[in-house]
Amino acid sequence: MAMQKEKYIPRLVDKKIKDYLEVFGAISIEGPKWCGKTWSALAHANSAVFLDDEETKAKALLNLEYIFLNKFPLLIDEWNMVPKIWDAVRHKCDEIATKGNYILTCSTKLSSEEEKKTITHSGAGRIGKIKMMPMSLYESGESTGEVSIEAMFNNTQKNVKVSKTSLEDLAYYIVRGGWPSNLLTPREKSGILPRSYLEAILAKDIQDDKKRDASKMLMLLKSLARNESTFASKETILKDIAEEDVTIESRITLDDYLDVLQRLNIILSDSSYSDNYRSPKRIGKMAKRHFVDPSLACAALNLTEGKIVNDLKTFGFLFESLVERDLRIYMDYLDGNLYHFRDNVTGLEVDSILEFADGEYAAVEIKLGFNQVEEAKKNLLSLANNMNKQPKFMCIIVGYLDFVVRDEETGIYIVPFTSLKP
Repeated sequence: MAMQKEKYIPRLVDKKIKDYLEVFGAISIEGPKWCGKTWSALAHANSAVFLDDEETKAKALLNLEYIFLNKFPLLIDEWNMVPKIWDAVRHKCDEIATKGNYILTCSTKLSSEEEKKTITHSGAGRIGKIKMMPMSLYESGESTGEVSIEAMFNNTQKNVKVSKTSLEDLAYYIVRGGWPSNLLTPREKSGILPRSYLEAILAKDIQDDKKRDASKMLMLLKSLARNESTFASKETILKDIAEEDVTIESRITLDDYLDVLQRLNIILSDSSYSDNYRSPKRIGKMAKRHFVDPSLACAALNLTEGKIVNDLKTFGFLFESLVERDLRIYMDYLDGNLYHFRDNVTGLEVDSILEFADGEYAAVEIKLGFNQVEEAKKNLLSLANNMNKQPKFMCIIVGYLDFVVRDEETGIYIVPFTSLKP
């Protein structure tokens, strides 16, 4: 696969790739299909082998040394198709003193059984792991970057006037998703690619050493989409699926179906934040599930830009998912983490907690409309009043607004989403 590096659209993950290549003998870039892993890896590589090519795969299975006869850094794309490559690369890292020799990419994590059979070492200390996501709005050029998380953290963010984004544009960003190959697709056809993504998963990718029912997986995807950005329990999901006249027999089967979606990097979970809260026993421990990109939720439910705009409740959940996708990307760039917060006793929920590398944190509420700002302020202040350690800053991210302001009374930032960057 040839790539003209001058045509490569820079990604935030490039910084981590460059840093890790200076530290580790090899790096492994993991993430969903079509998020741009191969293109980013090629931008940092001097040679490449692609194991989704049958001839190349056959040669690698015959003799692994075939794939190593290339210039460093060497990209080994979809290495999971020949799992023994992992240990081989790890051995090469021990043999070669220099850093940054191999870049591994894969879209599907090995199952626990596959790992037991083919991998003898985690690669710790030799292979640095990097998680890659679809594009954020800042990377695709739809966020101006006039507000930065770093500036809010450092208390240097200024009040500024920005251009206002329409509801229709926000709905379009949700339906299109952050898939690099979808950026130039005509707007009215932008939902086709995410739908084909799910069709490919159902037709082939969910099958490995176990046979799974595509119709049941489709109902699971629909249930997850209906419960996007919520705390739906497994019991709720099972009931939801049963209402479609499809039955997933047990929680064991459901766990297996959820596991394969996680291994395919289709869904992910945000853990609960508990540090510094005065009553940690009250904190909800349930993970908050998300599609890796909100366009997949739209594809599962056949939602269009028009349907979303005409259903503000659904729009709100999907907007939250869109914002949290980008916050996850931004916090990874800043070497931090993203969490959610819920108090089971009082019912207090805060959409996102940003935890920074130095242990500081910020609290963020996500609201589609400016009319929800006062409620969001109350939530953030209630959280702050119950924390032993105060948040570094508090922020309300809104959908459409033409200014960035820090509230004089509370110190809370009010930020239009399409002005945000790391």
